[in-house]
Amino acid sequence: MSLSILLGGGSGFLGSHLRRALIERGHSVTILTRRPAESSSEVAWDPYGDGVPQQAVDAADVVINLAGSPTLGNPHSKKWARELRESRVTTTRVLAEAIAAAPRPPAYLAGNGISYYGDHGSAVLTEVSDTRGHALLTDVTREWQAATTAADEAGARVCILRTSPVMDRRSAPLQQQRLQFLAGAGGRIGNGEQYMPMSSLRDWIGAVAHLAEHPTASGPFNICLPEAPTNAEFTRALARAVRRPAFLHVPAAVIRVAAGEMAPELLGSVNVRPAALLESGYEFLDTDVAEMLTSALSA
Repeated sequence: MSLSILLGGGSGFLGSHLRRALIERGHSVTILTRRPAESSSEVAWDPYGDGVPQQAVDAADVVINLAGSPTLGNPHSKKWARELRESRVTTTRVLAEAIAAAPRPPAYLAGNGISYYGDHGSAVLTEVSDTRGHALLTDVTREWQAATTAADEAGARVCILRTSPVMDRRSAPLQQQRLQFLAGAGGRIGNGEQYMPMSSLRDWIGAVAHLAEHPTASGPFNICLPEAPTNAEFTRALARAVRRPAFLHVPAAVIRVAAGEMAPELLGSVNVRPAALLESGYEFLDTDVAEMLTSALSA
């Protein structure tokens, strides 16, 4: 069945690839844009002012929000941290309230992050696991999820997209890591024992499209490999993939100083599984870190 989909954040790397895939699957996609709309496939909105045109939300079967300022930035900047938080929470809340006001609330796929869980060491985590700590991105993801409340209370089908880093040679973080390893400057971070959830681009797209099309899927969904690699496992796999040694080691103390508020994302351990996604019937194309890197580096 063809769906009418309203997409926030459709001009970004993930959003542009998702839009193309949804259209190829037979759906119509309208992009929310902060600039004046230039075609019938765009709708202008101002999440910090007039909000979103209600008629655009009323006409949608599914609303997907991927809007937000870049995660990469100066981790020592309060302005960067504030924009990181506000851009995600505000856009999510504005769309949730418009969905709640719709005569027939559309489904809502709300972007979020795997950092929700915080550092749990080696413990295996699923969507029912608790959230711990007060690292920057962990706090942001909690507020980000809470911003969907209006849509949920109105009876909309709400999916929280707890996205892990999406690996593709054309974008961060793999773009920089590939060049670093090719230059012989690759190596493990800290003791290398921390688990690092991640996903290939094609599985991220496939998972989001699957959830958009699934008539009853709701709640949080981890979008990540079926088994998260440790930092050491990822380091070895990427070194093999680019045929370079990776003998370097960046001590945890150096990371804490250099990465500031983002240090917990590099040193914390999140051994997470996509239990809800698997239960919903999604079949992964890339099931381990080696397959994921083959897919990501051949793009």
